[in-house]
Amino acid sequence: MNKMKKRIVVALGGNALGSTPGEQITHVRAAAKIIADLASEGHEIIIGHGNGPQVGIINSAMDYAAANGPCTPYMPFPECGAMSQGFIGYHLQQALQQSLLKRNLGKAVVSVVTQVLVDKNDPAFENPTKPIGNFCTYEEAVKLEKEKGFVFVEDAGRGYRRVVPSPAPQRIVELGAIRKMIQSGLLVIAVGGGGIPVVEDDQGIHGIDAVIDKDRSSSKLAQELKADMLIILTAVDQVYINYSQPDQRALSELTLKEADAYIKSGQFAKGSMLPKVEACMEFVRALPGRSAIITSLEKAAQALHGEAGTRIRSEPAPSSYVPLDMDSESYEADIN
Repeated sequence: MNKMKKRIVVALGGNALGSTPGEQITHVRAAAKIIADLASEGHEIIIGHGNGPQVGIINSAMDYAAANGPCTPYMPFPECGAMSQGFIGYHLQQALQQSLLKRNLGKAVVSVVTQVLVDKNDPAFENPTKPIGNFCTYEEAVKLEKEKGFVFVEDAGRGYRRVVPSPAPQRIVELGAIRKMIQSGLLVIAVGGGGIPVVEDDQGIHGIDAVIDKDRSSSKLAQELKADMLIILTAVDQVYINYSQPDQRALSELTLKEADAYIKSGQFAKGSMLPKVEACMEFVRALPGRSAIITSLEKAAQALHGEAGTRIRSEPAPSSYVPLDMDSESYEADIN
């Protein structure tokens, strides 16, 4: 076994995948090249991805069709989430398979339609916060709120987006199957869009209207698989404090203590960087000694080797730290 081989969960943002099928194919191909480069280094890659724009588009399209066509049935929101998993997974599988073949890597790629159990009493159901769908103007948001009863919020200066509840992930229903696929040598795409939110009652499990944050679900998956590293890919190369201010500063490293202090001082926006930092902290707390990285897709390879991005760990790195040599025996522990 290659000492440097690592099990890495990579979380791709839904916004980075575009807002139309055509855009998504183009963006996915670019992402696949970078992920295939990581796999070509011998690392075991598991991919999670967002679906905020995609599930919102699917839901809006299905609502419109049901309202304007007598032959189109109403489509519940959880089913729209499942559709987005298949839609995005289909494009990712194609692009990754092609990129892997170009590197003479025979790995097969598979997407798992993943359900994630949430607590039906989660306070998130009383306070929708998760942005979905495309950006719109204030006037458009007001109109849709009146017509549909949707809730809209301003999203990091980029416009207005619909928000839905975002409960915390409790359990990944298909975890056992995902483990077996990884052990079989497959490159697995899972917890798409954070997973299809389901709740459990006397009748079993069933879907519920919500979107689980994909970073938190990817973190949960990384914890359960005892991954060596969690990498969250976003629109910026690093985490910043005083973001977009004259004194903004990039952070190359964050300890849990420092991250807590910055969160308390309101440094990270709720709809963008905050859930990413919190997801990384959850992973690091659950698996002491491991680290998590936040960076852009373009900087993923450099970040893996400690040359870019923001690395979150429990304690400051020792002077002798070598990024990929940490916890070199953990891979052998496997994921049972």
